[in-house]
Amino acid sequence: MKWTKKHIISIKDFSREEIDFVLEKSRIMEKRLNSNKTGSLMKDKILATLFFEPSTRTRMSFEAAIKRLGGSSIGFNLSEITSEVKGETVIDTVRIVEGYADMIVIRHPAEGSSRLASEYVEIPVMNGGDGSNQHPTQTLLDLYTIKKEFEDIDGLDISIVGDLKYGRTVHSLTNALENYDVNLKLISPDELKMPKNLVKELKDNGIEVKETNRLDLAECDVIYATRIQKERFPDLQEYERVKDAYVLNLATIQGIKDNAIIMHPLPRVTEISAEIDKTKYARYFQQARNGLPVRMALLCLVSGVRFW
Repeated sequence: MKWTKKHIISIKDFSREEIDFVLEKSRIMEKRLNSNKTGSLMKDKILATLFFEPSTRTRMSFEAAIKRLGGSSIGFNLSEITSEVKGETVIDTVRIVEGYADMIVIRHPAEGSSRLASEYVEIPVMNGGDGSNQHPTQTLLDLYTIKKEFEDIDGLDISIVGDLKYGRTVHSLTNALENYDVNLKLISPDELKMPKNLVKELKDNGIEVKETNRLDLAECDVIYATRIQKERFPDLQEYERVKDAYVLNLATIQGIKDNAIIMHPLPRVTEISAEIDKTKYARYFQQARNGLPVRMALLCLVSGVRFW
């Protein structure tokens, strides 16, 4: 398959064929990474990381990815240290950065900011999260984690637990799962249900969807927990009411499938007890590590660098 993507803005821009292509190339990249055969693939390339919101895993894994490929990174992770405080627009910022770097990854609180930025530059732009909208590279590493575990995504029972209203990771993930034959259970407080338009899209694509506020995980292959995102709530009283709605601990996961896995995009707060970390079900730290080969593969793909 010929790679046709220039920017990576939304997982909805990807067909199943393109998603599977990225997952397969990520597997190849992981093998190369483990054999120390990646260090010259992107020699002299520069990645700009423009993070107007806090980030640990996304920013650092992109920076590690470009360095593992032999390139380097520039950028920032606090909008307060940029010219945004002087009134500079995102459009002007990316236009300036285009003169310094070969690729841009951007995180911004405004929905649609990454797509807007991509319309004003010629170099590839990758969305590192735009408000509560999309997080496509997180979704690709999520799918990669699932595929490594089960080999096939089709036929799985997947439960998504927590903040389904504001969580961009789960919005992206459900968009991607429209391409697969899965059963979805959406578990959340009534105040944090998945947006109706996303549920309709899933059902229109033939996905069996069950919405509930009951933490019933007995038949799940994949349990995808999410943080209740305090920073997205317009009303802090609403946050206080629901912040501890679901907690995964040894008691609440009792009776789950023997081969089930528990995932989380991280950071976690109280929704997964530390006692889960040592169980055979925990995959969230491995999931985060999977971001490295996936993002390495994506950097090469958008730059036209062949590594297979």
